[in-house]
Amino acid sequence: MSSDTPTSGETDPRGSVPALHWSGVTDIGRFRPNNEDSFLAMKFNGHEVSYLGKTGEDSMEGADYVFAVSDGMGGARSGEFASRVAVDRITKLLPRSFRLNAAGIAGGFTDILLELYSAIHADMLQLGYSYQECAGMGATLSLCWFRPDWMYFAHIGDSRIYYLPAEGGLTQLTHDHTHVGWMRRKGELNEREARTHPRRNALQQSLGAGTQFIEPHIGAVGYRPGDRFLICSDGLVDGLWDRQIEEIIRTQRRAPGEPTVAQRLVNDAVSNSGRDNTTALIVEIPRTPQPEPAPAGPILT
Repeated sequence: MSSDTPTSGETDPRGSVPALHWSGVTDIGRFRPNNEDSFLAMKFNGHEVSYLGKTGEDSMEGADYVFAVSDGMGGARSGEFASRVAVDRITKLLPRSFRLNAAGIAGGFTDILLELYSAIHADMLQLGYSYQECAGMGATLSLCWFRPDWMYFAHIGDSRIYYLPAEGGLTQLTHDHTHVGWMRRKGELNEREARTHPRRNALQQSLGAGTQFIEPHIGAVGYRPGDRFLICSDGLVDGLWDRQIEEIIRTQRRAPGEPTVAQRLVNDAVSNSGRDNTTALIVEIPRTPQPEPAPAGPILT
């Protein structure tokens, strides 16, 4: 993440506190015996942590918001357990690190998120060493932390975070930690070739799973009203092309009686494929009256 990323002492340059709307759905798919995906929606401040429902809207006045998706792996049901461990540790470790940072004890957001991922990784390794049924278990983890000024993200594995600005096309913020993902970033594969590559699911990095060292991808996005973010497991990508994801996010109405955007994404992905567990978590910054247009949100990685 760039060294000029704002710290917790900086304020929203627009002079108003934004709101957030979110919706999240997970589906076992059509062939798996159990769901190894987990997702988290929570808010916290210096005093308390609150779990959020699958859908909702709230002002960011006085609280930070965290949304995350984890895809577990391992024998028997240890993958299901691994993803739950990942999201559960966020609720305990991130607010504590934030309080330390506010007191001037810790560093910036990069340090906080790196410390969080390192702690979860160490916990999973310890569980794998201590319990035979947990041997080799691991998980991906993609996380978005919303403050009134910026969205900070951290990621490891092949789940994804997408950014769809109010004006502009869909961008994949995170790097797939696979050799195929590396080849795609180098321009050696296109989206079609990457989707059908025989080693597309071979992870090079994850939490736990016997991995010795991790290097999570950490960055930040300055957002504006109308911007939307998608956190998803690889099951969603298996069932939908990027252009389909963008079209659904842009066109699905948010109205009573209509499926949420997350529900529509998951329904279509499972219908098209369903070979894997499928999870989508959408976060939108609703449009509000502004005295003048806000500048486009930069992305820092």
